[in-house]
Amino acid sequence: MRMPSEWRPAVCIAAGALLLVGAACTRGDRRADFRSAKSQTPASPRVIAPGEPIPKGGGAYKVGNPYVIEGLVYTPAEEPAYDRVGVGSFYGEDFHGRKTANGEVFDMWALTAAHPTLPMPSFAYVTNVANNRTILVRINDRGPFARDRVIDLSRASARLLGFEMQGTAHVRVRFAGRAPLSGEDVHERRFLAAQHWYRMAAWSAARLANR
Repeated sequence: MRMPSEWRPAVCIAAGALLLVGAACTRGDRRADFRSAKSQTPASPRVIAPGEPIPKGGGAYKVGNPYVIEGLVYTPAEEPAYDRVGVGSFYGEDFHGRKTANGEVFDMWALTAAHPTLPMPSFAYVTNVANNRTILVRINDRGPFARDRVIDLSRASARLLGFEMQGTAHVRVRFAGRAPLSGEDVHERRFLAAQHWYRMAAWSAARLANR
């Protein structure tokens, strides 16, 4: 499974310039799913075969009713002021091509995430507090359910935030409003392109390539 062609060059260039090149252009999952809090829950049936493109959108807007996981009660709700700091993890190969909680299909190369209570689909800003990198992600799934974790990110999101090889990081999550049902990622890509750290990474990689 590979990153979509429109994402792969930019993400690999930026990751390489940020000293992540060892992970950025490999196909293996680097034990990602063993570190993911979401991997503790059963995966839905795979609906897209390995190697096939993942469709965008296709789900429904969903908040959901309260539910209990391992004795903890989770209450989904619209929370415009949501702003939390905690542990972020990521999930990848084991869930790629499977249905998410709102009916979309999980793409580990898209800028998406699972959250236990925020509406789906919605946007959230996620910041790695260790390096101050921020990305905009689309929440379209439920999880994580480990007690110390606040969000489970796609592999591409973890890569850009700089913690793919570590598996987890302390992150800040801020609600950023509803996301379109179409699944188009123009907002996520535009936000990423505007980030100084991302532009500098691409610039540094271009300089190295031209030497």
